[in-house]
Amino acid sequence: MLFQKRSYEAELMDDLNLEGEALHQNLVELEVINDWLGGNAVVLQALNSLRKRTYQPEKSTWRIADLGTGGGDVLRSIAHWARRKKQPIALTGIDANPFMLAYATEKALAYPEIKFEQANIFAPDFSLEGFDWVLFSLFCHHFTEEELVKLFRQVYQQASKGFIINDLHRHPLAYYSIWAITRLVRGSYLVQNDAPLSVARAFKRSEIERLLKQAGIPHYHIQWKWAFRWQVIVWK
Repeated sequence: MLFQKRSYEAELMDDLNLEGEALHQNLVELEVINDWLGGNAVVLQALNSLRKRTYQPEKSTWRIADLGTGGGDVLRSIAHWARRKKQPIALTGIDANPFMLAYATEKALAYPEIKFEQANIFAPDFSLEGFDWVLFSLFCHHFTEEELVKLFRQVYQQASKGFIINDLHRHPLAYYSIWAITRLVRGSYLVQNDAPLSVARAFKRSEIERLLKQAGIPHYHIQWKWAFRWQVIVWK
């Protein structure tokens, strides 16, 4: 397989009507794999950086939306982080799949600072919702470049402070490593199919920078993080 260009092959998880035990197992496995590979750490490192850059008094609540929240594990990680930092926070998980939202809601019962919303992120009504920070965590690779430029422009207007991207680096080692890991742990068919394909649909650094520039984003910082992740912080 060549990795010069992104794959646009659809993932099984792209089906917004996907539900049932197979999806439930997939969400559990993805959470474990993401934890192993330090995915949520990329987001928490970004929040630490932003808290130092734009420090606010503790009484000021951060409103953060997670687009394509899936099982909501990143929001639970952020809630733990906020409690340790004594940072008031209001977290909203956005997803179009009702089964995923039900799963995420059940997992977050101990976190009153988290709520979930079913929404089409491209719908006019959603574009009117306001947040301080918007999070794209392992979400961007599900879209075409044209869709991402549109979405970045929209979110840059929606977010009063900026947005964070945590997504995959398209690289042969990342692809074949996740292919092997999902089979070593005997992951479900959903995980074995979608995890390597996610890498094939992911980005080179130059591609992310080009999309941000096309969206008219003036200020951003992009950094490579282990394991094969891009951390992008956009601020106003």
